[in-house]
Amino acid sequence: MLTLNKDTKKTLLYISIAFTFSVLMRLIWVYQFSGVEAFKFNNQFMINTNDGYYYAEGARDLLSGISQDNDLSPITSAGSLLTAFFAKILPFSFESVIFYLPVFLSSLVVIPIILIAKGLKNLEMGFIAALLASITWSYYNRTMAGYYDTDMLNIVLPMFLLWSIIWAINTNENKYLIITAIDILIYRWWYPQSYSLEFSFFGLILLYALIFDRKNMFNYKLLAIMMLAMMNIDGFIRLPLVLGAFYIFTQEKFDKYIYYILGASVLGFFVSGGFDPIWSKLELYVFKDAISVGKEGLNLHFFTVMQTIREAGQIPFETFANRISGHAATFIISIVGYAYLVYRHKIMIFALPMVGLGFLASVGGLRFTIYAVPILAFGIAFLITEISLKMPTNKMKVLSMVAFTLAILYPNYKHIDAYKVPTVFTNDEVKVLDVLKTKVDREDYVVSWWDYGYPIRYYADMKTLGDGGKHSGSVNFPLSYMLTSSQVEAAKMARLDVEYTEQKFKYLKENKEEIEDKNITIFSNIEDMTKDYGFNDTNDFLFSLQTEMTLPKKTRDIYFYLPFRMLNILPTVTLFSNMDLMTGTKGKQPFFFVSKNFKDSGSKIDLGRSIYIDKATSSIVIGQQKIPMKRFVKTTYNAQKKLDVNVQLINPTSDISVIYMANYNTFLVLDEKMYNSLYIQLMVLENYNKNLFEAVTLDPNVKVYKLKI
Repeated sequence: MLTLNKDTKKTLLYISIAFTFSVLMRLIWVYQFSGVEAFKFNNQFMINTNDGYYYAEGARDLLSGISQDNDLSPITSAGSLLTAFFAKILPFSFESVIFYLPVFLSSLVVIPIILIAKGLKNLEMGFIAALLASITWSYYNRTMAGYYDTDMLNIVLPMFLLWSIIWAINTNENKYLIITAIDILIYRWWYPQSYSLEFSFFGLILLYALIFDRKNMFNYKLLAIMMLAMMNIDGFIRLPLVLGAFYIFTQEKFDKYIYYILGASVLGFFVSGGFDPIWSKLELYVFKDAISVGKEGLNLHFFTVMQTIREAGQIPFETFANRISGHAATFIISIVGYAYLVYRHKIMIFALPMVGLGFLASVGGLRFTIYAVPILAFGIAFLITEISLKMPTNKMKVLSMVAFTLAILYPNYKHIDAYKVPTVFTNDEVKVLDVLKTKVDREDYVVSWWDYGYPIRYYADMKTLGDGGKHSGSVNFPLSYMLTSSQVEAAKMARLDVEYTEQKFKYLKENKEEIEDKNITIFSNIEDMTKDYGFNDTNDFLFSLQTEMTLPKKTRDIYFYLPFRMLNILPTVTLFSNMDLMTGTKGKQPFFFVSKNFKDSGSKIDLGRSIYIDKATSSIVIGQQKIPMKRFVKTTYNAQKKLDVNVQLINPTSDISVIYMANYNTFLVLDEKMYNSLYIQLMVLENYNKNLFEAVTLDPNVKVYKLKI
């Protein structure tokens, strides 16, 4: 019978309590919205992150055994495979599995935190750090109930890696060589972008070995096996290399070859392109540009999506501090505490790469703050335990730890209680997609903005032109053009973009080897269209969309999915097509303003932001400028959800119109370009060209139209 010593029992107790605490905190959202049916579909909560539907689609297809060419379903991704496994063995619905999986997997982070503290002979520090790290703002936000994404293990796995590195260097035991390597293999399998952090750990260990422990052969064994695990080749090749190296490292007679093995592993890392993805990520998040430029051909300029993603933008200090520690004061004290912890336990300097990656948020965006959370939690937890040691009695020691721990946990609990994020789609929006799925073929396309690509693919089981992983400037240009141009131009662009997308899939498949061997450049759809129609300037090609032209042969149907929620991001949508692709010159931004919080004072309607409607003169006042209203439009739904549109033409020479969407309690102030855009005409006004479009669903929350050409 296995007998556990007192230290092990305490370790397991602390892990159990911290894990349960983390889970319970994540169930607060479930309790708060238990009665909100809009957040449920088929009586199950829906997830609240767009990207989660990507892995859900892959897991769904794995379980059904149905997939097809070019549907982009991630049936080989780690997230989908692990989800399918859990869905297969657990007695719960698929929807419950994807909703609750982040609750339990993310809470595993308490295990390596407490194990690291055990190695430092300070379990109480680990327990306090685990409680704090498991619910701190950024970690909670990205691992809460329903936040089904890779983040549910993206901190758990590197923390296990940090634990194995610390214990390896502290103990010099061979078993930690294989544990470290296997952790890297799993981490890379789960999150292919893990190479930057792994490389940082490697670099720090190398510096440590050269400066402080140069003659210790174990350090070079650790570096070599890490490098073999990190090479940019298939995991099934790296695994036997790692196992072979481990066998050699356990045989003393091979010690004289360690330097050669290390050199070969480093060479293999760079030859296999191991550093290339690290540099590409730095370019993406740190050295990002607003405009991307083609390297050959017409050298087209496209607006990049990184400039519109909040998580990739710079953030103010208070937000930065809150996301890492829950409060600015806690954050500052945590930094001091971590510095003191490193001073007292130099081994904790190996946690520096995670702190550095977390601090990259100051230039790279708030998504990185999550990495610094557990390390700085160690910092303040260490100070709390150190202060408790100064207490005169054991009772005072315990009380001080409890008091300080509650103090640092409280701001994070308040955040959790107030963080009432909605699901990605509402029940009504999903119902539309669920019905649409029964009317279409899996080869058909849905046109919408890329934000909605993954959930559309999941619920409607159709193809999309853009999604969370396919939203470069060249991909988003035609989508933006369709949504913000006239119906004629949008219809033609939709048919062109879909058929060119399918043609490109076919070309890439049939000429894969030639493309790789000759490094053939693959141009954007819009560039190919321009050339194929005999133009050298995309502006000329786009102008031709207003004229008679021969379109590609129709091979599948196309549907437009236009949700009401898109109103909020319509100005952002316009950015991607409102520019000269030949020069990169941005066009004049169309005027578009949405007001949902307005005040009617009798003589005027204050829409906010110094914009109001002057009722007496039927004018729009924008700042100091008074502009006559071209038209006033009021839309109203009757009891049968049929839309009535009342248009009052006021001043035909003006360029600014007002739309009052009565049932939405929303005012739109917009110029003529936006008024005539496909989105406004079809979603807001249901004024569609019956030669081009057929209404499929005219629900107040979302409109779906079928393209007829």
